[in-house]
Amino acid sequence: MDIVIILSLVTGTFFIFSSSIGILRFPDVYTRLHAITKGSTLGIAGIMIGSFIFLYIEHGIISGKLLLGMVFVLITAPVSGHMISRAAYRSGVKLWDESVKDDYGNALEHAKKLKDH
Repeated sequence: MDIVIILSLVTGTFFIFSSSIGILRFPDVYTRLHAITKGSTLGIAGIMIGSFIFLYIEHGIISGKLLLGMVFVLITAPVSGHMISRAAYRSGVKLWDESVKDDYGNALEHAKKLKDH
């Protein structure tokens, strides 16, 4: 079980580290938000799973706080990233110059046309 704990902690640390690199390397707000939400969600979940297994195996403790923390992070981080990106788009933050598609912009235009009719 020590190997499972170590793998979980190392995997979580890898995702958090890779998300911090993504914040520095990605060109615009939207790709940075993607890196932040995916990396932090998976990273924190991995670390919490490793911590939960460690506490259960070593001390016989079933930590409800860790389980609730995992659930809340898995639910709230992607939703908050989505809402922040929508707010950024609607406030006029431009996409990266080399972006190929703007699906959200097309959806907003389509919704505006439907609303006008």
